[in-house]
Amino acid sequence: MAALATRSGWRLGRRRIADTRLRGIRRLTAQGLSNCEIARRLGVTEKAIRKLVSPGTSPVQGALFGSAVTGVARPEGAPSSVRPCPAGAPGGQVSPGQFDEQPPVAARSFDADPSNRVVDRLLACTGLLEDAAPVFAEAATVLGAGVMLAIPLLAHSGIFRIARKLYGEIGPAFYGLRTTLLTLLLLALRRIKRPEALKEHDPATLGRILGLDRGPEVKTLRRKLSRLASLHLAERLGAELARWRVEQRGRLMGFLYVDGHVRVYHGKRRIPKAHVARMRLCLPATTDYWVNDQAGDPLFVVMAQANAGMVRILPEILAGVRPLVGPRRVTVVFDRGGWSPKLFGKLIGDGFDILTYRKGRTRRISARRFVLRRAKLDGRWVTYNLHDQAVRFLGGSLRLRQVTRLTDNGHQTPVLTSRWDLRDVEVAYRMFERWRQENFFKYMREEFLIDALCDYRVEPDDPTRTVPNPERRALDKQIRSARADLARLEQAYGTAAIDNREQRRPTMRGFKIAHGKLGHKLRGARRRLVVLLARRRALPRRVEVRDASDAAVIKLATERKQLTSIIKMVAYQAESDLLALLRPHYARADQEGRTLLHEIFAASAHVNATDDELQVTLTPLSSPHRTLAAEALSRLLNQTSTTFPGSHLRLRFAVQPPPRIGLAFPGPARPHGAHAHDPAR
Repeated sequence: MAALATRSGWRLGRRRIADTRLRGIRRLTAQGLSNCEIARRLGVTEKAIRKLVSPGTSPVQGALFGSAVTGVARPEGAPSSVRPCPAGAPGGQVSPGQFDEQPPVAARSFDADPSNRVVDRLLACTGLLEDAAPVFAEAATVLGAGVMLAIPLLAHSGIFRIARKLYGEIGPAFYGLRTTLLTLLLLALRRIKRPEALKEHDPATLGRILGLDRGPEVKTLRRKLSRLASLHLAERLGAELARWRVEQRGRLMGFLYVDGHVRVYHGKRRIPKAHVARMRLCLPATTDYWVNDQAGDPLFVVMAQANAGMVRILPEILAGVRPLVGPRRVTVVFDRGGWSPKLFGKLIGDGFDILTYRKGRTRRISARRFVLRRAKLDGRWVTYNLHDQAVRFLGGSLRLRQVTRLTDNGHQTPVLTSRWDLRDVEVAYRMFERWRQENFFKYMREEFLIDALCDYRVEPDDPTRTVPNPERRALDKQIRSARADLARLEQAYGTAAIDNREQRRPTMRGFKIAHGKLGHKLRGARRRLVVLLARRRALPRRVEVRDASDAAVIKLATERKQLTSIIKMVAYQAESDLLALLRPHYARADQEGRTLLHEIFAASAHVNATDDELQVTLTPLSSPHRTLAAEALSRLLNQTSTTFPGSHLRLRFAVQPPPRIGLAFPGPARPHGAHAHDPAR
């Protein structure tokens, strides 16, 4: 009976040391350091190093060492459902050729009832299972199962393969890495915008979609996010996903749109402020810079340090873009926030072309010099009144092309570019298509809630970062007030001089004596202004942030936010790819395509699994023509022959035909002249 009771102490298979430390311990052990020295460096006891890390002490300890570093341990006699981690160690480099292999298939489950996975949960609890295999049972009218139509596009995005190469495994657990990522992606497509919103949904229904007995709870999902964020690999995950995206859609990388999105912070912490253009206010916020391709779909996102401006961060962004796009010619499109002729020269020298608005006042061009241009671009006709000319900057050393557009109300919008090979109408079209990115930000705010705060954690900011001197800002306020007082006194003194009667005070001496009190105030205001200006000249314009405030120098944690932004970005990419497949089969795809996809994701479906197929049959949609569009989309997805992640079941989609209404029932013919109340009617 004692053997059946709950074990005391740390349960078997649970890691006491994080994976990042375990990798460091392995490296120190390979250098020949003793357990005592390793424990001293890591701040743990020698017993922890000896029992949990040092292999060879006992078979159990050796198994624990293997499960902590390389994946799942499989002692002698363990069930075959246990599968070790892939050969790529956590944090390993990912090469494009590795995506040619098929994703690993989770081993079969030992549970006979798919709605009760007690054996798999026991294996996970004892440390013998890294991720539960998806097992499906026949289920009718599963709410929200229509979101499974996005799984082929999610699998094609490469996120499961890349995450497996980078993170390895996050178990032992019933909800492993693959299940966690698939859950987060499907929740984003279902518009469940926060993990806390899972409380409002049936976990058993979500489990039927995932192939489990129930979906993860809020605390479990948040714990998995924290586990992934602790590895600090979100930036590399985004870079590898972007590299895979470029390989698949390289033809759309000729024009890249770069813009910043400001996320307003409403908490109690003191963080740097940023200007929110849509509110026309300066508020505590953080800035994310998104890079979108020619079609307006996101490529990757960068978290700006201390709300760095476009001029400062654009070279850093493009330094990461060049390894992704290779030697192809790339034109970077951005707004006036990146205006800097020096920056233009640097980007052109680095092999990039630029396309942006011209900032500042320019000489107005005569309306007679504009030419009407019309062309068909990206499948639609565009018409502009344009003027093309060459302009120079930096003392004539930088020569650019300026294309100016004249609107119907007479407004002129000058556009600068280094592309001399494009037609002027195409230059204008690519510049004004930048609004696709603005629409993308609005859509992501409303549908995916990218402004949501993932956690309340903060990180220490760089104390050597420079900020505008707050003392100088306070002096600026006093100087403005002093100048206003001086202007008011000078106006009163001038008014008195104009109203002076020469018969009473014919000399200036007499005027000054008569208005001595006003003159004394005027001279005092001038002296005060001179003193304030001298004090401001003595202060530096910028100081280090640690000297600017007595409060702690902090910033919001970025790792978890970047990870969730990448997940929502992949979900948006899958939705855009579905829209591209749907467009030929739905006449109003450009106007209502995403609305139709929302309806498909929320639709019910019948789920049935055979030996080699997972059949998903959607119920009819709100109208027959939408049902026919969903049926055409299902046929296209069936041609991909995609297997459900973690299984060998090939996905097969279908749509139930809409009910036929208005049919005439056979019966005896109504005689001519019968009354309306005749039963034969």
